[in-house]
Amino acid sequence: MRSRLDKGIYPRMQTRCYCAALRAASRKTTALYDEALAPAGIGVAQFSLMRRIERAGKPSLTEIARLAELDRSTIGRNVRVLVRSGLVAETAAEDQRETAVALTEAGAETLRRAAPLWNDAQRRIEAALGGAGAEALRALALSL
Repeated sequence: MRSRLDKGIYPRMQTRCYCAALRAASRKTTALYDEALAPAGIGVAQFSLMRRIERAGKPSLTEIARLAELDRSTIGRNVRVLVRSGLVAETAAEDQRETAVALTEAGAETLRRAAPLWNDAQRRIEAALGGAGAEALRALALSL
């Protein structure tokens, strides 16, 4: 029995799917950063979230979600993991309806240990992409 593709029901794509290629690259890149950050005891998602918290001071979960361009519920789940790990603590927010968070001393120390590991991963990605490729990736992320 011939498949639907063989029967011509689905047209053949003339180019490889950019979405699939970007998703595969994203998974491999995440794995590279996670492996690099493993000695600090965190992954790239935790590192990124902690850096946003560090830069913002004592942001609310809503503010972090806005900065990260993620759903607030996703941020809430990820922050709870950091709270349980002792890397982040909940604090009072200006708006009583909100929860704010701040790095703990352990969280700040973890970021200090993780920063050079993250920098090494950055250099590996930049070397693989080349200067023009790195700029094209940044431009793509900003344009979509």
